[in-house]
Amino acid sequence: MKDNVILNERVATSLATEDFYYDLPEELIAQSPSDERDGCRLMVLDIESGGVEHRIFRDIIDYLNPEDMLVVNSSKVIPARLLGKTEKTGGDMELLLLRMLENGEWETLVRPGKRAKVGASFDFSGILRATVTSIIEGGNRTVKFEYDIDKYKNIYEVLDAIGNMPLPPYITKKLENKEDYQTVYAKEEGSAAAPTAGLHFTDELLDRIRAKGVGYGEVTLHVGLGTFRPVKVERIEDHEMHGEYFHISEETAAEINRRRAAGGRIIAVGTTSCRVLESASTPDGIVHPMNAETAIFIYPGYKFKAIDALITNFHLPESTLIMLVSALAGKENVMNAYEIAVKDKYRFFSFGDAMFIK
Repeated sequence: MKDNVILNERVATSLATEDFYYDLPEELIAQSPSDERDGCRLMVLDIESGGVEHRIFRDIIDYLNPEDMLVVNSSKVIPARLLGKTEKTGGDMELLLLRMLENGEWETLVRPGKRAKVGASFDFSGILRATVTSIIEGGNRTVKFEYDIDKYKNIYEVLDAIGNMPLPPYITKKLENKEDYQTVYAKEEGSAAAPTAGLHFTDELLDRIRAKGVGYGEVTLHVGLGTFRPVKVERIEDHEMHGEYFHISEETAAEINRRRAAGGRIIAVGTTSCRVLESASTPDGIVHPMNAETAIFIYPGYKFKAIDALITNFHLPESTLIMLVSALAGKENVMNAYEIAVKDKYRFFSFGDAMFIK
């Protein structure tokens, strides 16, 4: 069972969306991952001083204490981009799967929308048939899928056979290896985009971190496009987040609470893990096991309850993600760090370099 959608109380702010803009040369947008997952650059940003250090990602272990705990998002990206034809006219059709609904249908983005009226059907490689069942807020469609259940156990097996990885539009280079867009700990299928901060970890680095005594816990948040939707309003309080499903187990919640009570830091790996922990915690900072949807929107003025530090990537200008990191580290600190990153030619966005905010 799933609990209600979790929101946070919006705080008043004089900041506008344009306050989170910065100039980024196009050549700094990473088109492919680093040759070594843990070999990318790491900028370490100190919350108190605003000072930065320049390291390599595998050096993250030097900043972790035995009593600390890493919390990662173990959601797995599905090959959610489908290319097919309309059954009526044979015209090209593209579907991007966003999330499975409780009735087994899927919420999707469709292109072109004019071919996706209610009742329209599409064929994908002669293997999968999709029929539009409704048009919902924002123009997204819900679709019902049909496939050979004797050949494929579930929709995920079908997607593995015919789907494409849903890379962000700013990545124009073809992905040679699907696993490059998965974390090494990805388990539960359901994300339409990777929780990219975790792409920098290797199994070997995680083993070294655990050997140091640092705690490790997994939560799940299936990343939809709500996290990445551009903020199109002037007043950031007016932006609406889409709900995303998350889960945190009793075991993980208990270990987080034990470590924090003992003086350790809770370090979220990625903004998605951060949003899970802040959604699942009460004002006293206690994290609770939960299955729910969250539409929490974190921006400066928000008071963090559950996390103490964050491992993240460099985010798009005017995005909800740069607003979240600014809430944790301070807007001036973050915008100054981004200015330094541009000057020093860090690599940006999903396949780019990393930042540790401590």
